[in-house]
Amino acid sequence: MDAGEFPVPAGPRQRPTRHGAARVEDWVHDVRERWARRRGHVPTVVPYTGYGSTEWARVFCRVLLSRPVAADASPRRRRRRDQGIRGWRSFTSVPVGDVPVTIEVGGQRIEVLADRGGVVDTKVPVRLEPGWNRAVLHTEGAEPVDAPIWVVGPDVDFGIISDVDDTVMVTALPRPFVAAWNTFVLDEHARMPTPGMAVLFERLVHRYPGAPVIYLSTGAWNVAPTLTRFLSRHLYPPGPLLLTDWGPTHDRWFRSGRAHKIENLRRLAEEFPGVRWLLIGDDGQHDEELYAEFAREHPELVAAIAIRELSSGQAVLAGGRAKSAQHAGVPWVSARDGATIADRLADIGML
Repeated sequence: MDAGEFPVPAGPRQRPTRHGAARVEDWVHDVRERWARRRGHVPTVVPYTGYGSTEWARVFCRVLLSRPVAADASPRRRRRRDQGIRGWRSFTSVPVGDVPVTIEVGGQRIEVLADRGGVVDTKVPVRLEPGWNRAVLHTEGAEPVDAPIWVVGPDVDFGIISDVDDTVMVTALPRPFVAAWNTFVLDEHARMPTPGMAVLFERLVHRYPGAPVIYLSTGAWNVAPTLTRFLSRHLYPPGPLLLTDWGPTHDRWFRSGRAHKIENLRRLAEEFPGVRWLLIGDDGQHDEELYAEFAREHPELVAAIAIRELSSGQAVLAGGRAKSAQHAGVPWVSARDGATIADRLADIGML
């Protein structure tokens, strides 16, 4: 057995007791998987950007069934497939759960199981150099794909955690019809960036070389390729997306976006105890409250909190403005656009 390689346990995977909605969803996935395989669909690994330190890497991907790409397909067609399944098809594509996925990174090779939604989120012990690295991911019947990994150097003491919806792009997410339109119909060309935010992020990464930029959102993994292309198109610094699985979980009707954000903030605090974070969000959902709670728990790990203020119209579309949160003893700035937020961060010596 190679160093760092872990065998998959023999026999069926033991699942935790599942909510009734999750059991129904699993049954639907099983039926759709059999139907899709009969139509000739094959497994496709959709890679997502990961992150890590010089001693470990957190790797993300999802396994879906999709139409095979013909051997004589154009480079553009292959490139589109490599970038992930797009738009509404990302929600109608069939996930392949409990399938072994092989991860090769930094000379290590391990095999893990995708979860019931086809998602792999695993931590690999491996020696890597700071900066961009890559993992090679594959499963039986699928072509290998590369997943980028940003490795935080041991001397890095500053990082950025940012919300996505109504922070880096305007979505009015809580309004059901607009959210559905943005998710299922529009592509990254039609989404609107938040004014000045990309320039703010670019100034921050130049001011703090090597700083990780992590986009923490309640959005589903299905839209990760679209969001990645949006961020690249509008010149946001690349970084991992921390998203959630779509639909019911093993213990509830639907995933908890609040719990997802809290869990990942606490995880990042544990993984990078020497990094102080600039937390960026907006006042249309729960960012102020969640960031203030995190700052009270870990004041030594919060460099500042920056809140993008929604306009009155955007606040109405977003379901109202969040109640003001206590500043929890850390620097706190707010403004309606990225340029003004940058000025206020400069006023407190961060830019």
